[in-house]
Amino acid sequence: MTSTTLKKRIVLDTGRCAYFCSDFHLGVPSVAESQERERKIVSWLESIEHNAQVIFLVGDIFDFWFEYKKVVPKGFVRVLGKLAELSDKGVELIIFTGNHDMWMSGYLTEELGATIYRDPVSFEFASVSGIRKIYIGHGDGLGPGDHTYKFLKKIFENSFFKLLFCLFHPDLGLWIAHAWSRRSRLSHVNKGEERFLGEDHEWLFQYCREVEQHSHHDFYVFGHRHLVLDMKVNAGSRYINLGEWVKQQHYAVFDGDDVALVKYAPAVSREKPSFPKSF
Repeated sequence: MTSTTLKKRIVLDTGRCAYFCSDFHLGVPSVAESQERERKIVSWLESIEHNAQVIFLVGDIFDFWFEYKKVVPKGFVRVLGKLAELSDKGVELIIFTGNHDMWMSGYLTEELGATIYRDPVSFEFASVSGIRKIYIGHGDGLGPGDHTYKFLKKIFENSFFKLLFCLFHPDLGLWIAHAWSRRSRLSHVNKGEERFLGEDHEWLFQYCREVEQHSHHDFYVFGHRHLVLDMKVNAGSRYINLGEWVKQQHYAVFDGDDVALVKYAPAVSREKPSFPKSF
């Protein structure tokens, strides 16, 4: 099991919220469709900026991302510009790398002021409602099974492998990356939705149960699975999966007391979400 390597504390101001979203997969399946989705994401960001204190982008924001020393992938200017604007207004941005954008380096920190995490982090939120603990990560390579991917992830995260990739001219390197990206699950718009496997076979849910045995958290928030899920880990803890934005367009909001999963709908995006009774 991957251990909780970091613990962070956030004090939520009265009337302010934390927002969570993941798996935008910007760049697929086509430029036009990606830009349409990007505009929707910007619209969502505009709808929450009135009370957002911190925004968590929980991995796979881009379907591929690699930072050369002086070059980054072109595009995504609408989302990056909006995030920069929010950061300038004092909204805290926290980004987790995913399996598609694990090669983030310092660019988004320099340009957006974002904090970047590569592994799950345990956050302690303090508010007028008390203390809540939320365990957050992208979700790839966690839980039982999938040993092939776990092996490949170690290779991709190796600094020597990244150095080898840097030796490619950016035009060639990004061409190779996008060719690989087109094989991903979300690149094929006609492919069926991901299928819920049941509690015993949902490996991120099993991972949450294992963590909970050693360290209690009120909520576990992950992406990667491409399913919108809200499941009880036990009587006092829930596992939230944020789904993806190619088809689903969900996000989560934490008001200092509870977490609500919300489907983004522009016409009603400013309505107060209805929080379920957690326990």
